[in-house]
This record gives sequence, C-alpha cells and structure tokens, in this order.
Amino acid sequence: FLSLSLQAEMSRPVQARRLEGIDKNIWVEFVKLAATYSKVNLGQGFPDFPPPDFLKEAFLRAVSGENKMLHQYTRAFGHPPLVKTLAQFFGKLLGRDLDPMTNVMVTVGAYQALFNCFQAFVEEGDEVIIIEPFFDCYEPMVKMAGGTPVFVPLRLKAPKDGELMSSADWQLDPAELASKFSTQTKAIILNSPNNPLGKVFSRGELEVIAELCVKHDVLCISDEVYEWLVYDGKEHVRIASLQGMWDRTVSIGSAGKTFSITGWKVGWTVGPNRLLQHLRTVHQNSVYHCATVAQEAVAQGFQRELEHYGKPESYFVQLPKELQQKRDWLVQSLDAVGMKPIVPEGTYFLVADISEFKSDVPDVPDSDEPYDSRFAKWMVKNKGLAAIPLSAFYCEAHKNSYSHFIRFCFAKEEATLKAANDILQKWKQEKTSP
Repeated sequence: FLSLSLQAEMSRPVQARRLEGIDKNIWVEFVKLAATYSKVNLGQGFPDFPPPDFLKEAFLRAVSGENKMLHQYTRAFGHPPLVKTLAQFFGKLLGRDLDPMTNVMVTVGAYQALFNCFQAFVEEGDEVIIIEPFFDCYEPMVKMAGGTPVFVPLRLKAPKDGELMSSADWQLDPAELASKFSTQTKAIILNSPNNPLGKVFSRGELEVIAELCVKHDVLCISDEVYEWLVYDGKEHVRIASLQGMWDRTVSIGSAGKTFSITGWKVGWTVGPNRLLQHLRTVHQNSVYHCATVAQEAVAQGFQRELEHYGKPESYFVQLPKELQQKRDWLVQSLDAVGMKPIVPEGTYFLVADISEFKSDVPDVPDSDEPYDSRFAKWMVKNKGLAAIPLSAFYCEAHKNSYSHFIRFCFAKEEATLKAANDILQKWKQEKTSP
C-alpha cells in the first residue's frame, strides 16, 4: 500500500503554460511588508475614510429590508435596477441611448471587467498595445489570454525651471505610438485618468489614439475607473464619445473608486452589443454573478447622483474637491523634504522622484532588483512609511529606466496624511542634523 501511494504522486507538470512567468505579484509582496512594518500605509489604492452616508444607508436597506429576493441571485449580467440607472447615467454622458440589457454589463469590480475583455477578444498571435506606466494586471492578463503585449512609454518632458513636475509632462510621442500598430494589433488599453501617474489624457491626445484605432481597425479597452477624480478644472474625455470610437470601445467603470467602496467589488462595462455579447460569454462561464445587495445599493447611489448631477451636493462634485486638498497637502509634505512630487491631474495617486535620497539607500551594483523597489522596502522597514515602486508599472525591459520614482496614495484621512508628514519631517531632520 505504501509503495502504491508513493507511486501515485504526480510527476507530470500541473501548471498551465499560460501561467508561466506571471506568478509574481507586486501587491502580494508589498501588502505583506506594509502589514508587518508600516505605521502609515500610503501604498495600496484604497481610501481609509468611509463611503458617503447615503450609500451606507442604501446597503443597510438592501440587507435588512422586506425584499427577501435581494439575498438571492439576480440577473447574471447585472441587477436590473443597476443596469437601468447606469444606462441612463452613461447615456447622458456619451450622448446616446443605451439599452440597459445589451449596452451595460455588471462585473466583479473593474478587475473582472478587464479580465473579461482580454479573454473575450485576445487570442494567440494577437498584439495588445499597453501605454507605460500601466496598472500592473494588464500585462499578465494579456499573456494569459495568449496575446503579446506591445509597450509604448509616456515620455517625461522637462518642466520649466523652478516648477514642480505635472503628470501632464508625461506625453505620448505620436510617431512612436503609430509605429506600434501592425496587422497583428487587436486592441489598445487606455487608462485615463492613469494609475500610477495621475495623468488625464487631453482630448487632443485621445484623438491621436482614436485615429490610429480607426485606421488600423483596432479595439480600445478604456479603463476609466478614476473618471470622477480629476482636479484643477481638468476634463475627463470619454474616448467612446469620439468619432468612430463607440463601435470599437469597451468603457470600464468601478463603484469602488466612484463611491469609495473598493471592498464591494462592483464594476461595469459599457459598449456596443457586438462587443459586450462576447464579454457576457466569458462572464457566464467564470463568475456568472455579482453580489445582489451591493448592486442594489450602488443602483440607489447612481439614482441619487443622477438627480444631483453637476450640483454642489453631488458626491461626484464633493469627492474630487476633498481629494484635491489631500493631494496638495501630500505634495507640500514631499516637496518640503526633497522628494520631488509629480502633481497628478487625477486619481488617488502621486508619484515622487527619490533621486535626492540615494545616500539613504545606496545603489547595489549588478542588482536585478530595480532601485525604487529596494528603496520602498527599506523605507517601510526603517521609516514605517509604505509606498509602491513605480518600476512595478513597467515591463521587464523598461523597469530600470524609471526606477527613481515611488507611488503614494493620498485617498486617506487627514490623520493618516499628517502621520505620513510627521515621518517625512523627522526623516529630513535626521538627514540634516550633524
């Protein structure tokens, strides 16, 4: 019996080939470090302040109300009240009539919406253009679908003397972008406002992308989860609204970022039925269904926002005002200690140049690990402040070219940002004291 059990151990490979090389994940490593060492966590992108009262109340009503069916399955592709209000809301923004049953689909967060897109559209031999720096899941998701990522970087234009860098200083070279399109190009993934830089792509920049998509008959997967988080009067332009783009674009949104409820995991896709029908096939054969009570509460939240659209009491008006203040506090804190901040036009995030801190964490010659990764690990272990290295948002070939930046999240309570400032000020005193 013992010899039989020894023989029964599997010797054949169990890992699917599509998982090769994508097993490492920056969040697994840095979340563990932050949990172990950090006094202040400005690493992961989630708020530590509560969602709006009206949304919490909607959730409580959904959970404790008389409608017992809210505890059961709802429509697989989206709770009817939610897809109806999303169709109304985004129809207004896109200037077209949307069918809630065919032009909108609810997903388990924007993350699953992205996964659905890559699984539905990308196959062996297809190329997908990814603009760097990029949200880190894009590359492994393309590879898991059998596609080949093709990278094009935003290039930093030097700011005027004495001025802080802005995320607007990171720009696409139109000729370089055009050179990445080929007969194998199936899609481009756009993320505006961009995580990690906070760049809000201008209408002109989006028109360049749109013209190339139309010219080469390419799909656009538009990750717009930070669509309401834009600052300084900037405009978020939806690429699906540009000429020729509705028919080839899937727009992705997130209640997590929209209502500060990242743990609820409610996302959505908006687009033409000819594209969304394939997302529905992936959805019904993977997660199948999203939490009904969360969808019900988000539906009520959007209904409220539809009634208050553009008014001062709208959460979509209030939240960016609050976050712009928090951004400015963190910019001042970092600038005061010599970490040169890149002022973001949108999102939760702010990237800072750590070049002046090289004396704290000396370079290690011939190290495979990018400098910013070693710096971020040293900072959380020795200073108790958690951030994420920018190199995590680049492909392997480009990591070391952008390894003197780290990313902070400023969607935090004032007390959290003050605690971060205290750490930075103490650090500065230690650096300058004889």
